[in-house]
This record gives sequence, structure tokens and C-alpha cells, in this order.
Amino acid sequence: MSEQNPLKQFLEPKEALKLYDLDIFTLGKMADSIRKDYFGKKVFFNSNRHINPTNDCADVCKFCGFSAHRKNPNVYTMDKEKILRVAKDSIEAGALELHIVGAHNPKLNLEWYLELFRTLKAEFPNIHLKALTAAEVNFLSQLSGKSYHEVLSLMAENGVDSMPGGGAEIFDEKVRSFICKGKVDSTDWLKIHKIWHSLGKKSNATMLFGHIESREHRIDHLLRLYQTQEESGGFNAFIPLVYQKENNFLSVKEFPSGQEILKTIAIARILLPNIPHIKAYWATLGLNLAILAQEFGADDIDGTIQREAIQSASGSKSANGIAKEELIAQIKNAGFLPVERDSLYNEIHAY
Repeated sequence: MSEQNPLKQFLEPKEALKLYDLDIFTLGKMADSIRKDYFGKKVFFNSNRHINPTNDCADVCKFCGFSAHRKNPNVYTMDKEKILRVAKDSIEAGALELHIVGAHNPKLNLEWYLELFRTLKAEFPNIHLKALTAAEVNFLSQLSGKSYHEVLSLMAENGVDSMPGGGAEIFDEKVRSFICKGKVDSTDWLKIHKIWHSLGKKSNATMLFGHIESREHRIDHLLRLYQTQEESGGFNAFIPLVYQKENNFLSVKEFPSGQEILKTIAIARILLPNIPHIKAYWATLGLNLAILAQEFGADDIDGTIQREAIQSASGSKSANGIAKEELIAQIKNAGFLPVERDSLYNEIHAY
């Protein structure tokens, strides 16, 4: 990556906010220039499988269509034997990463997860375990009476290799209070990731946008991530997640246009020069827009997924994942170089 820091002129939120006033082509050119300087025409993806052990949740986030509530009466919890079968089938199908996140289920305590991680690593020692959002860590900390540091250390000791970036939503506490009251607050979300980074581990960061938040809230979110990365240096990727509008309790009437989404991705690339990768997560963007986003600062598209329950519960078309061959073909057709990576962005194969 280049040592340039294009953020200098945008350190103040008011200045950063002015980026939204630029036309889409100017903004895209700025972001694409940074992206090309870092990665040329490479578009990264991985072969992964999402496993969501339970949707039985103590919280009721208004934007969520996944957790079991009156709009989703089909409550489930997978037993460990089923998770192991799924993992085995997924690895045989080519998965190099298991992405394990779920609901805040009080019946599944910290030891349940630790035993699951130990078993998975014993059975599949070469698999990369990406597991538990900061929101889940906060929940398990409260449930177990252990500190964040204790929970995270135990996760690392029992086989977790990296953490996903979920649960960040929007950092503004007034917005959080409305959309996900009771969930980990923004200060603790950032604290959990900083502790994880202090253990020598990597994680991702997300932002859920396109609901009730303002542009100012997005800028605040991005600048807080920038500052955290300056302090701990452990974020591999930033993932802007577009709000999915079905089967939830947010009465959102206006949704972001394609231009607004692309602007937000481009601004993320400009404001986060210290986070290496910007992921256009096809599960919330749709594949076409995710590929177009590679022209607006993104350099990653996530992966094959195989199965996905959280975003698809709210309307995304990601339930059955995507074939690796199709992903490669679509990236090539757009004029980019598909690069399969591992979970820590080591390059495996360029197509």
C-alpha cells in the first residue's frame, strides 16, 4: 500500500461531509485513484461458508429480519453435530473459511462456543475460523461475568483466527438507541476490537447505512474507525452494509439510490486510507452493484458464502451463495483481475 494519506484535508467532519457534494464521477475518480494505487485492477474474493448457529435472540433490533420474533416465527438452534456436518460438507466443497455469527441466545453460553471452536479446529485444523461479532462478545461477557479481555483471550486460545465486523451498525448513540437498543454501545464495540488487535489478531469493521441515519452519522462512523485503526492497526477491511428493508420493524420510506451507495463506498475509501481493503459485500449490494463499486474505491467482493441466513432474512438474494466460477467470470467480464485470497488477504491464486 502507498504511504500517501489523502485524509489530511478531511480530518474535520464538516470538511469530510463536503465529499458528498461532489458529483459521482469526481468522487469515483478520487476513490478509484487510491484503489488503483493500492491494488491495481485486482478484485479479491475468498471461498467461505457462513454458519449461523441460532436465530433465538435476546435482543430485538428493529432492522433485523433474522432473529426469531413475530415476523420470523421459525426459531432454530443448530446442535454441534449439525454444525460439524455443515462444516465438513462446506470444506469438501472448497471453503477455506468458516464465518460463524448468530443471535444473542442465552441458552448458548461462552463454554458452548469455546467447545464448538475447539472441536472444529480439532476436526479441521487448516480451516480459518472467523467468529463472533463484537456484539456477541459483549453479550457473552455479560452472560459469563468475564471481562472482554478474558472472553477474547479464550476465543483466541480455542481456535478463533479472526473476528468479523458485524454489530457496528451506526456508532451514533441516538440512532443506536432507536434501531438496536440494548446492543453493545459504540464505545465498547471499538474497545472490543482494540483488545482483539492487542492480542495480535485481525478483524473487519462494518457500517449499516441506508435506514434512518444521516450522512453526518456516516462520516462520524468512518472517522471513528480511522482513529481506532490509527491506535490499534488491526482492521483488515471495512464493509459498508446496505440496509435490507424486508421483514423488520424500521419504517423506512426512502432508500438510498445507487449513486448514494457508490458515493458512500467512495468516501469510505478516501477517509480510511489506513484500512487496507474496502469490501463491496455482494450479499447486501447485489452482485452487479458490488462489481460496479470496484470502480468507486472497493477492491473486495467477499466470497462464495455457500449459505447465508442473516441478510437473506431481510430480502437479500444471498441465501444460496454464488459459485466460484461465476464470481470469477463476472469479475473478469468487468475488466478486473480476480484474485482468490485467504481470510487475512494473502493471495492464493490470480485468475
